[in-house]
Amino acid sequence: MSALADDVNRTTREIRIGNVRVGGNNPVSVQSMTATRTQDVAATIRQVELLELAGADVIRIAVDTPKDVAALAEIRAARPNANLSIDLQENYRLAEKVAPFVQKLRYNPGHLHHIEREKPIRDKVKYLVDVAREHDCAIRIGVNCGSVDPEKLIKYPKDDSITPMLESAIDHCELLDDIGFDQYCVSLKDSDPNKVIDANLRFAAARPDVPLHLGVTEAGMPPDGVIKTRVAFEQLLTRGIGDTLRVSLTLPFERKGEEIAVGRQILDDIANGRFRSVPRFEHKGLNIISCPSCSRVENEAFIDLAQNVKEMTQYAKSHDITIAVMGCRVNGPGETDDADLGMWCAPSYVNLKRGEESLGHFSYDEILGRLRVELDRLIEERKSA
Repeated sequence: MSALADDVNRTTREIRIGNVRVGGNNPVSVQSMTATRTQDVAATIRQVELLELAGADVIRIAVDTPKDVAALAEIRAARPNANLSIDLQENYRLAEKVAPFVQKLRYNPGHLHHIEREKPIRDKVKYLVDVAREHDCAIRIGVNCGSVDPEKLIKYPKDDSITPMLESAIDHCELLDDIGFDQYCVSLKDSDPNKVIDANLRFAAARPDVPLHLGVTEAGMPPDGVIKTRVAFEQLLTRGIGDTLRVSLTLPFERKGEEIAVGRQILDDIANGRFRSVPRFEHKGLNIISCPSCSRVENEAFIDLAQNVKEMTQYAKSHDITIAVMGCRVNGPGETDDADLGMWCAPSYVNLKRGEESLGHFSYDEILGRLRVELDRLIEERKSA
């Protein structure tokens, strides 16, 4: 049970991530993720060092290619005491290569669906469990709103994005249980803090034994991203729900440690009875969603783009419009679908969408101008309606 929740009888089982204990009666741990390209070894080592200095309990790194694996080995040698978690992204078969260097493997059930489609999901999960057992790694089942197994999505109305996530998480818990592996936790993330609250409340009711990793994905830039995250965390942690957390903010690389500081501050506020009761997050006006600057980002210009979008669109701040700025191909395509206007960044261009409709791709120099055209068009259409 979370040390913050002395009025709630919810005790999750304990899992080990290196020298960190998550769940049970342990305090809530705080995590973050490197923002540099993993193959930029010097920069990533610097990120790990900064996050360690900021007090990160666990640090996640993305791995997608054999070159990333080689880089990871160097990073581990340079920072031997860090508790490292690996984000397997779209290449779960790299698990056996990276496991010797880390303490936790994170996989997304939605991504498993798209890889080796002819192979049963259970076989893929069994492979991951076998690797985790051999190397004494924990596992995180990481379910994100924009990359849910499509077979789950088609079962429910389009306006119900929580149930497919919940069903996916519970199904994978049952898979790991059947295989006999209990060193796992679960995360259910969305950019809408209300959906994060609802999804985690429902999961905790269904599986009170499973440790939960809390996060609001694509929370955006401070201060808005901090507000969204605080709303979700306060509602959940005060109910005894949440065993480890990550604050996801769009920040320059050298400021990545602020995610840890914000997480610790929220925990301290709750422990001392500050902001203990919060309303549901009711956003009015322009809503800018942007993902955290992490190692999946394929062009560092994404960080400046997110800030420039925020500044350029201030003239539309009174309009109830959501604009999403995503930094990579992994989550970008799916997690912009619900935005009125969405961008996801490739190495040399930015894909622009209106809802689920693609409007083409544009250079980093062109995209702000084209975004403004589409934003003005949307505003006029709504006025006419």
